[in-house]
Amino acid sequence: MTDFYSDIKAQSGAYKYFCNGQWLESTSGKTVPVVNPSTLKKDFQVQACTQEEVNKIFAAAKAAQQSWAKTPLWKRAEYLHKVAAIMREQAQPMADCLVKEIAKPAKDSLTEVIRSADLIDYTAEEGLRSLGEGQLLTSDSFPGQSRNKLCLVSKVPLGVVLCIPPFNYPVNLAVSKLAPALMAGNTVVLKPPSQGVVAGIHMIKCFQAAGLPAGAVNLVTGKGSEIGDFLTQHPAVNCISFTGGDTGIAISKKAGMVPLQMELGGKDACIVCSDADLDLAASHIIKGGFSYSGQRCTAVKVVLVMRDIADELVKKVHAGVQKLKVGRPEDNADITAVVSEGSANFIQGLVEDAKAKGATFLTEWKRENNLLWPVLLDNVTPEMRIAWEEPFGPVLPIIRVGSVDEAVQHCNSSNLGLQGCVFTKDVNQAIRISDAMQTGTVQVNAAPARGPDHFPFQGFRDSGIGSQGIKNSLVMMTKIKSTVINLDKESYTVG
Repeated sequence: MTDFYSDIKAQSGAYKYFCNGQWLESTSGKTVPVVNPSTLKKDFQVQACTQEEVNKIFAAAKAAQQSWAKTPLWKRAEYLHKVAAIMREQAQPMADCLVKEIAKPAKDSLTEVIRSADLIDYTAEEGLRSLGEGQLLTSDSFPGQSRNKLCLVSKVPLGVVLCIPPFNYPVNLAVSKLAPALMAGNTVVLKPPSQGVVAGIHMIKCFQAAGLPAGAVNLVTGKGSEIGDFLTQHPAVNCISFTGGDTGIAISKKAGMVPLQMELGGKDACIVCSDADLDLAASHIIKGGFSYSGQRCTAVKVVLVMRDIADELVKKVHAGVQKLKVGRPEDNADITAVVSEGSANFIQGLVEDAKAKGATFLTEWKRENNLLWPVLLDNVTPEMRIAWEEPFGPVLPIIRVGSVDEAVQHCNSSNLGLQGCVFTKDVNQAIRISDAMQTGTVQVNAAPARGPDHFPFQGFRDSGIGSQGIKNSLVMMTKIKSTVINLDKESYTVG
C-alpha cells in the first residue's frame, strides 16, 4: 500500500469506514471478510459497522449538507476536478483491488478507474451548465391572467443521498451516483457492495484528499443483514440511488416518499435479422455475451435469430467462443471466476435445467470452483429457465425464431427491459424494431452497452426506476423550487 492510502487501514489489517472526515474502526470489534473469487482466500477485511455508527454517519451528512449547498457551483466543480485528478494519480492500487475482489481482468480494472475519473470531470462541467440555469415564467401566458406575477424556478438539492453501487462496477457506478449528488449540493453516504468494497474505500480516500468538507462524503461498511434495511429506511435519507438486482425491488417497496433511482438488471435480447452482417453480429454477440464473464447488466443475455440464417450465425459465434481465454484476472483472461460460489451455483442450476429440457450444448460445461468455462446453448426454448432468467455469468442461449415479430414478442414478455439490440442493414427496419422493443435502450448493429456515461441509461418494468446518465442524474438529484414575485400592477416588457 502506498503512503497515500496508509490511513484507510487499521493496525489489525482491516480497512476502516469514513465518517465526518475521519477514518474509523467500528466499536463492534467485528470485521467482514472479502473473499477473492479466484483463489477463495480471504484477501481483505472491512469494518462491521453498527446501527449506532450508521446513525452518526447520517448525522454527519445531514449536518454538513446546508453549508455544502451554499458552496458556489464553481467551487463544487473545482473539488470534483481535483478528485478526478487524484484518482488518475492513484489509480493502480484501486485497480489492483478490483482484480482481487471481483476477479475483473487487470487491464479492465484500470480502465474502470480512469473512466470513473473522466465521468467525474464531465459531471463537474455539465453541472456548471445545467444547474446554473433557472427559469422565469410570466403569468400572462395562461388564459385570463395579466402580467403581474413573475415565477422564478430554481433547482435545489434533495439533502442526503444514499448511494449503493453493485459489485461489477464498484468504482464507476459509485462515482456515477456520488459526483452528480455532490455537484447538485447534496451530501452523500456510500454503501459499497460486499465485493468491491475495498476498491470503494480507496476511491473515497481520493475524495478526502481533494479537501471536501467533513461530512460531505461518508462511507459505511458492514453486513447487509445487519445494517441493510436500517440504511435504506433511515429517516435522514432523502434519496436512494441503487444499482443491483432484486434487492432493489425490496428497497423500492419500503422506501416510502423517498425519490429513487434504480437500475436492477436486464435480460438483454439480441435480435439478428435475415439481412444482418453476420460477421459483425457474431463479433458483438461474443463480446457482449462474455465480456467480464457475462457479469454485466448490459450483457447479451439471449440471442433471437431468424431461422434462415441461424446455422451460419451459430457457426460464427461458436468459432469465436472457442477462442476465449479462460484463466486468472491477473493474466487478463477473457473468462475469469464469477463473483461468488452462490453465483456459480445459480448459473449451474440454469445450465442443468437447459440440459434436462433438451438444449444443444455447443461447448462443454466445465467448472472449477467459481471459474466457469463459457457455455453456448443452441435450440433453447421458452420452457427453459435460461430463456428468461438473468444468469450473470458466461452462459449464452440462442433461440431460433420464425419472424421479427416473434423475437420482439419474446423480448417484451420478459419482466426485465433494460437494453436490447438489433442487427440489420435496413435502417427503416431497425427503427421499427426499436420502437416495438419495450426496453430502455436499443442498440442498432452493436451489443448493448452502458455508455458513454453521459448517454441516458434506464430500464422498463423490473429493470428500474428513473434514468441515469450524467445530465439525468443531476436532474434527479435536485428538486424544483418556485419563488413567485407578485407585482403591485401589470408590467409588460417593451422592445
